[in-house]
Amino acid sequence: MHQPLQDSQPGAVFLGAVDYIQILILFCLTMKKLLFLLPLLFVTLLIQAQTWDWGGPIDPLQAKFQIQQYRLELEIFPETQSISGRSTITFSSQEKLDTLRFQLIGQYQVSKVLMDGKEVAFSHQNDLVDIIPIDCTCDQVEIFYEGPTPIAQNPPWTGGFTWEKDQWGRHWMGLSSQGEGAKLFMPAFDHPSSEPQKGVELFFTVPKPYFVASNGRLIQTQDQGQKVRYHWKTDYPISNYNINFTVGVFEKAESQFRSVSGAVVPMAVWVLQDNKGMAKELLEVLRVSAQTHEKYFGPYPFPEDKIAVVETPYLGMEHQTINAYGNNFQFVPMGKVQYDWLLHHELGHEWFGNKVSVSDWADMWIHEGLTAYGDWLFFWEHGGPEAYFEKVNAEARDIPHAQPVVSPPNSTEKTAYHPEIYTKGAMVIHSLRGVIGDELFFPALKAFAEGEQFTYLNQVTTQDFTAFIQQYTGQNLEGFFELYLKTTRLPEVKVKKRGKNEFLISLEGIDFEMPVEVKTSTGIQKYSLGKTPTLISSTSTPEVDPRGWLMLKR
Repeated sequence: MHQPLQDSQPGAVFLGAVDYIQILILFCLTMKKLLFLLPLLFVTLLIQAQTWDWGGPIDPLQAKFQIQQYRLELEIFPETQSISGRSTITFSSQEKLDTLRFQLIGQYQVSKVLMDGKEVAFSHQNDLVDIIPIDCTCDQVEIFYEGPTPIAQNPPWTGGFTWEKDQWGRHWMGLSSQGEGAKLFMPAFDHPSSEPQKGVELFFTVPKPYFVASNGRLIQTQDQGQKVRYHWKTDYPISNYNINFTVGVFEKAESQFRSVSGAVVPMAVWVLQDNKGMAKELLEVLRVSAQTHEKYFGPYPFPEDKIAVVETPYLGMEHQTINAYGNNFQFVPMGKVQYDWLLHHELGHEWFGNKVSVSDWADMWIHEGLTAYGDWLFFWEHGGPEAYFEKVNAEARDIPHAQPVVSPPNSTEKTAYHPEIYTKGAMVIHSLRGVIGDELFFPALKAFAEGEQFTYLNQVTTQDFTAFIQQYTGQNLEGFFELYLKTTRLPEVKVKKRGKNEFLISLEGIDFEMPVEVKTSTGIQKYSLGKTPTLISSTSTPEVDPRGWLMLKR
C-alpha cells in the first residue's frame, strides 16, 4: 500500500532557480523513461488481459496425425517469471504431412525447430506453430521456445501461471489451464480429443532450494550445483490440461494406499513448510477420500504412478496424479471422518475426467456432473441418508435450469463450462438412481467407470453413457435423458382431488412415464407417472417425490 501524502509543514524553504532547473531536467528524464516504458507496459497489460479458449472443431491439419508422447524439458526462472523450453513431440500419421501444426501462445518466442537433427522452416503467429517437415521418415519434432509466462487472472477459472511467495519470501508457483489448454506452457495439439497415447516425460530445472511436483512418478533428481533437475514420467494417456507442475519449498508426507484391486499405490501430499503441521492430517483425508471413491467407482485408475496432492496458490484442479489443493485445510467432520470438499472433488476426477474423458467439450458434464455426484456419495457413505438428501435438496434448489447440460457438438470450453454441468449434471445422476433403483444403479455406475471401451485411450460421449445405462438396465430411458440433459424443461406436478379419498396425479410436459415415489396415508410407494393421470387412494393429500429424487416443477 502506498503511504499517504504528508500535509505541508509550516516554515517550508522556497526553491531557488537551480533547484527548478534540476527538477525540470529530472522531469524530462522521467518522461523520456515513461515514453520508453509505455509500449512495454501496454504489451504486458494486453498479455495479462488476454484470454484463450480451446476445443471446437478439430483443425483439419491436425486431424491428420496423432500424438504418441510429449517430452517436455523446461527451465523455470522464478525471479523473472519466465520459462525456457524444449519440447520433443512424437507423433504418428497414416499419410505424408505437408504441415505440422501445434498451438503455442504468441508471447513465447520460438527460436528453432528440429527434425532428424536438422533445422526446418516454421512460422509462429496467431498462437499457432506451423512446421514444414523435411523429406524423411521422422516421427519426432523438437521445438525450442522461451518467454514470460502468462499470469492467471482468476485461477483456476481464468488460468495461467500464479506466482506467489511463502511466509519466508520464497517463490511459490502454480499452473492452471483447464479453460485455456496446454498452449499456455508448451507446444501441443491442443484439443480435448488429443491425448498422448504413451503419456508424457517431464524434466524441470529450477534454482535450489525449489522442488517441482508433477504428474506420474519421480524418476530422478539431479543436482546441478546451484540448480536441481527433476525427471517425472507417466505412461498413461493424459489430457493436455492435466499436464502440470507446481514449484515451491514443500514439506512431504507419504504412505502407501492399498487399493481394492490389490495394488499398493504410493500416496503423498506436498504442503508449504508454513503448513507442515497439517501434512499428516491432509494425507489421512486423502486416504479416506480415495477409499470412498473406490467403493463406488472401482479401483484407483493410475496405480503405476501415485495418489497425490500439492498445495497450490489457487483453489484447485484435477491434474492427473498430482491434484492441485488450495482449500486451506478446511476439514469438516462427517460421521467418523474428516471431509474436504475440494480435495474429494478433484480426486474424483481421477475416475471421471482423467480415466473416463470426453473428446468434445459438449459432453463436459460427464467430467463434472459424475464427479460432483461423487461428492454427494461421500455424504451418503459417511453421513448417512439424512445428510445425503439434505445435501441433494440444498443443491437442487439453486439450479436455475437456464441452459442444457449437454452443449452443441464441437463446443469450446467457454461454451460448455457453466455451473449446471456440476449441479444439474449431478442431479441427473441422482435422479437416475431414483428411477432405476440402487440394485442397478451402483453396479452400472461402476461398470461404466471400469469399461475398457470407455476408459484411458477410449474417450466417451453423452450417447455412449446413455446407451450403456439403457443396455445395462434393460430399460428405455431415452425420454428421461433427453429431458434432463438436453432441455431446460421440467415436468409439472398436477394433483387433483377426485372423490373423498382419491386423487389424480400426473406429470405434465413430458410424453413418457417415470417411476416416482408418492407419499400417501399408507406410506411411500412408487408409481409410474406421466401426462396421463394416475388414480391414487389416500386419506391425506399425496406428496409427490417427497425425498427429492427428481427435478420437478411443483
